[in-house]
Amino acid sequence: MNNKDIADLIFPDVTLTPEEIFKRYPKRNLQKDQYVTRFAPSPTGLVHIGNFFQAFISYNLARNSNGVLFLRVEDTDRKREKAEAKKVLYDVLGRFGLDFDEYQTLDGKDIGDYGPYVQSQRNDIYKVFAKKLVEEGKAFPCFCKKTEGKEDVLKLRESKFDENDEREYDPCRDLTYEEVKKHLDNGETFAIRFKTKNKGDERIKFKDIIKGELEAKANAKDFIILKSDGTPPYAFAHAIDDTLMGTTIVVRGEEYIASAPAHIELFEALGFKLIDYCHNPLIYKLNEQGNRRKISKRYDPESNMMFFIENGYPNDAVFEYLLNMISSHFEIWRKNNPTLNWREFKFKPNEITAVTPIFDLVKLNDISKNVIATYSGEQLYNNWVKWAEEFDAPLAEVLKGDREKYTKVCSMDRDGRPKPRKDIYNYKMMKDKFHYIFERPVSNFEEKEKAKELLDAYLQNFKMPTSNEEWFEDVKQVAGKLGYATDNKLYKENPDAFKGNIAKACEFIRIAITGEKDSPTLFNIIEILGEEETRKRLSI
Repeated sequence: MNNKDIADLIFPDVTLTPEEIFKRYPKRNLQKDQYVTRFAPSPTGLVHIGNFFQAFISYNLARNSNGVLFLRVEDTDRKREKAEAKKVLYDVLGRFGLDFDEYQTLDGKDIGDYGPYVQSQRNDIYKVFAKKLVEEGKAFPCFCKKTEGKEDVLKLRESKFDENDEREYDPCRDLTYEEVKKHLDNGETFAIRFKTKNKGDERIKFKDIIKGELEAKANAKDFIILKSDGTPPYAFAHAIDDTLMGTTIVVRGEEYIASAPAHIELFEALGFKLIDYCHNPLIYKLNEQGNRRKISKRYDPESNMMFFIENGYPNDAVFEYLLNMISSHFEIWRKNNPTLNWREFKFKPNEITAVTPIFDLVKLNDISKNVIATYSGEQLYNNWVKWAEEFDAPLAEVLKGDREKYTKVCSMDRDGRPKPRKDIYNYKMMKDKFHYIFERPVSNFEEKEKAKELLDAYLQNFKMPTSNEEWFEDVKQVAGKLGYATDNKLYKENPDAFKGNIAKACEFIRIAITGEKDSPTLFNIIEILGEEETRKRLSI
């Protein structure tokens, strides 16, 4: 009895050949320099920023080359998979507008010719190639049980190989046909293990598009390629799927570099052409001591992509921040091209940074301020309402109840200005930012007596201004009569001769009306609040 007999024994229902499978997946008709990339997440209940980072890299490589981007859901790890996780995945991708050329819809329809695009629906394919490897003596059934304990399995290995041997061969690798049949007759389940050809002292060189040529210890493990339930681990599944689906570049985290030698050996054993690997750096954060650590879903809410949705960050701000982490050239490009959409920025795989990116919320906020500053008042209002409808329903009702008023709020120091105000970085903060529009603020004056004197005089002569110039002239007249300097040059020359300058007078009025020392143009705020409310606030 030979390996083919063992293969037929353990895979009696597998009648297709690899050649017949390949006929289902014809070679893609690609132009030169077109990339076929994929996002292949495991549905675990949230979309981690590290995974989204890879998806965004793949998205750009495909779109920049007029290539193909497909979504493949890798749901073969039953321990990690969670109910409804696929819906969460699709929801987040949809919210960020990452469109895929090929994918499976939530109701199970494949869009594209290279499906199924969900791994659990491809198990019959994996078995065909597993049977092929068994037939060729490159894989074998392993009947070792977890219940035996790891130590027992290691003892069996040590009884067959020298104590100092670095190989991790499995004791089942040389079972005869009769021994395999006996196990099966006893009703025992089995996994399929890859039979490595290495002894443990070899080293291999391989190329990574980002990091260049790497050298590592060759694989010396008989690793599992089909679990006892018939599902494949990542190594086997991705080799088959990416080959059949015509993937030209695999974007994945640099944590996979350690297992790359095993993957390369598997590609060779299957007779597949090795696909280009692009191992992107992982995203880190700095702790309070300034030390680096990987961004964590346990400790960092911003590791979950829903954090940016729930806090109301514009998609473009998130994308621009990710591009800053992907390429050191983006910041310079943005400075030289302030009005272009980020999609105009092109990069190639070998231009992706190899330096570990550090997630910096302050940097994201600065980028988001610049993005929001490009919006018109009406656009900002619409975005604010859309966010509030989902995350702050009472606020949404208030905003929609007076569209004209709140569009004016969003337009302050924005519409018609060459340099719009940059103090808003997400929609969640806007309610607090404009708190003085919704209710009378608490006014805390450091010089309350002086403030009251000026406010009383201003209120006594108050009339609704028709322009910012008129408003400022009214303040100057009142302040000048009370002994405030209306000429800043004179004030600088002899500050003790005055109660203060015109800026101090404006500050008293600003605090009375908004509760803040800094705010958008006061004329616009007064115009929005109206005369009655403005008079109330000037009375302290």
